[in-house]
Amino acid sequence: MARFRFSMQNLLNIKEQLENQKKMEYATAQEQVRRQQEKLEQLKLSKEELFEQGRKLRQTTLDFLAIKENDASLVVMDERIRKQEYRVESAMEDLEEARLALQTAMQERKTLEKLKEKAYRNFLEEERAAESKEVDELVSYTYGLRMKENTDGGSSGY
Repeated sequence: MARFRFSMQNLLNIKEQLENQKKMEYATAQEQVRRQQEKLEQLKLSKEELFEQGRKLRQTTLDFLAIKENDASLVVMDERIRKQEYRVESAMEDLEEARLALQTAMQERKTLEKLKEKAYRNFLEEERAAESKEVDELVSYTYGLRMKENTDGGSSGY
């Protein structure tokens, strides 16, 4: 039996490597989103602490300078939160791009794998046909030899 060789095996190998690379890029993008979201949560917690400090400042003795600094810190924190929300959104967009690239790479690899499977099925069918032809030729040859023996054996004795 002959060995099966897929003519586009090198391309399939490249597509598998590309898919693995896209998986790593997707995982990196997921990690980036997670980090950016953590930073955002930390900023929100810091803002909550500043807000609580401001509330306490207003309840105790009125230190206008401390209240003003607290209000300024809250404004700065709001700006940081907006910027971090933008970073989270940007990281989410990068994640979506990485997901789409991974999806495309997977589709390309699967397409080539289906072509390989089809080529293998065709190869097996061709091998079966060749084997069947070989068996038929052997049977015909054997039958021909027997017929020749029968005709030779029957005519020589009497």
